[in-house]
Amino acid sequence: MQDITSAANIFLVPLVLKVIGAIVIWVVGGWLIGLLVKLLASGLNASKVEPTLARYVEGGVSVLLRLLIIIAILGVLGIETTSFAALLAAVGIAIGAAWGGLLANFAAGVFLILLRPFKVGDMITAAGVTGDVREIGLFVTAVDTADNIHVYLGNNAIFSGTIQNYTTNPHRRVDLTAQIAHSANPAEVMMKLQEAIAKIPNVLPNPAPAVEVLQFTQWGPVIAVRPYCHNNDYWQVYFDTNKVIVAVTGQYAVPEQRVAMRNYSA
Repeated sequence: MQDITSAANIFLVPLVLKVIGAIVIWVVGGWLIGLLVKLLASGLNASKVEPTLARYVEGGVSVLLRLLIIIAILGVLGIETTSFAALLAAVGIAIGAAWGGLLANFAAGVFLILLRPFKVGDMITAAGVTGDVREIGLFVTAVDTADNIHVYLGNNAIFSGTIQNYTTNPHRRVDLTAQIAHSANPAEVMMKLQEAIAKIPNVLPNPAPAVEVLQFTQWGPVIAVRPYCHNNDYWQVYFDTNKVIVAVTGQYAVPEQRVAMRNYSA
C-alpha cells in the first residue's frame, strides 16, 4: 500500500492536476475567446466595417486564439510544444500544396473585400457572367443572372480577370442602331427619333440622348441611337427604344427591313 500510495503521489496526482489545469484553461480560455470575439464584433460593427470583412476578422481571431489555447494546454500536460509547432507548419505546407486553388480563392476574396471593386447588390460582369451580386463569400461570390440563375464564381477567377461594375456610375448608355434607305433624309429621321426617344419613360434628359449618323452601308445610312438611363431601367429603355425605332424608321427602311418591321408591328 505504501508503494502504491507513493507511486500515486509521484505519477497519478500530478497527472490529475495537469488534466484539471488543462480543463480549466480550455473552459476559461473558451469563455474569454467568446467575450473577446463579441467585443471585436461590436467594435467592427460600430466602425461600420464591411460585414463580410468583419466575419473574416472574427473567424481568424477566434481560430488563432484557439490554437494558442491548445498550445498552452499541451505545455501544461508536459508535451513539447516545439515539435507541435513544427507539426502544424508541416500540416500547413501539406494543406497549402493540396488546396492551392482554394487558398487562391480565399486570398482573392480578402482582396475583393479590402479593395471593394463591387459590393452586395451591385450589377457586374466578371468571369464571363453578368448579374447582381448576392453574397461575397470566403471562397466564392454568388451572383443572380438576368434569367434568375444563381451562379457561384470562384473569387480568384473574378479577381484575376476584368470586372465591370454597372452600378457604380449614376447612369448607363443604351447602344442601338437604325438602318435607313438611301432615299431617306437622315436629318428628318434623326429629328423624329430624338423627339420620340425623349418621351420614353426613364430616359434621362441629361446627358441627352445621342442620335447621329454612325456609318454608311450599301443599303444607306446607319443611325446610332443612344439614350441614357439608370442601370435599373436599362432593359425597359432598351426594348422601348427598339419599339420607337420600328415605329419611326419603318417608312424609311430598306425594302427587306420594311417587311420585317411590318411583321414585328403586326
